[in-house]
Amino acid sequence: MNRLLLPVLALALGLVLPGPATAVTAAAPEHVRLDGVDVRLRAGTTQVVTVNHTRGHRARVTWWVRNDGGWEQKLQATDGRIGYGGLVPGRQRRQGTGTTPLGTYDLPWAFGMRRGDSRWDLRYRKVRAGDYWVQDNASDFYNRYRNKSRGGFRWRLPASDPNSSERLLDYRKQYEWSIVTGYNAGQVRHRGSGIFLHVNGSGATAGCVSAPRWFIRALMFRLDPEQRPVIAIGR
Repeated sequence: MNRLLLPVLALALGLVLPGPATAVTAAAPEHVRLDGVDVRLRAGTTQVVTVNHTRGHRARVTWWVRNDGGWEQKLQATDGRIGYGGLVPGRQRRQGTGTTPLGTYDLPWAFGMRRGDSRWDLRYRKVRAGDYWVQDNASDFYNRYRNKSRGGFRWRLPASDPNSSERLLDYRKQYEWSIVTGYNAGQVRHRGSGIFLHVNGSGATAGCVSAPRWFIRALMFRLDPEQRPVIAIGR
């Protein structure tokens, strides 16, 4: 049949002919501002923790949930903390500077001193003797949770050494519950490791974000991996 007659015949029969093929492109990441903090949402994110620097090493930490009416604030702690070195863009951060990385990061799992609770949806690991967070730049397990019995990092290095790893049982108060962030998941050496959201200590952190105990405990009951939770750190 003559191709020129196809549109005429289709119109007469009430048919819709397919149009020219179009390229399918991935949607750009969605951004939203919550409490003045720019949040880079993942696909499906409906849970967000924002960290808004207020003064010195203090910050306001807020828990948000997305519903049909938009974003709703559910919890807020005004006594949050950041690193003693202040804030710095994540890609510019250097290990040992005490800085907290700006940006948005996943909240994939947690660890702590207590036994897990069956009501938690977040994957959880109880700290045991010999557990470290590896900060040895020469190790394949840099920025990973590992027990010294499995080897692979220089756990005997003194705390004064820039490659010393963090023995988790040394921080029983702060790590009563500690939520891991996705900062430096790609293990870029010397960029820093062990950036968590944990319980407040006595002052500034060494780069993590901390919040009052009640706030972290509440998050443990609310964070749901299926909701793609993130933490967004801003000024």
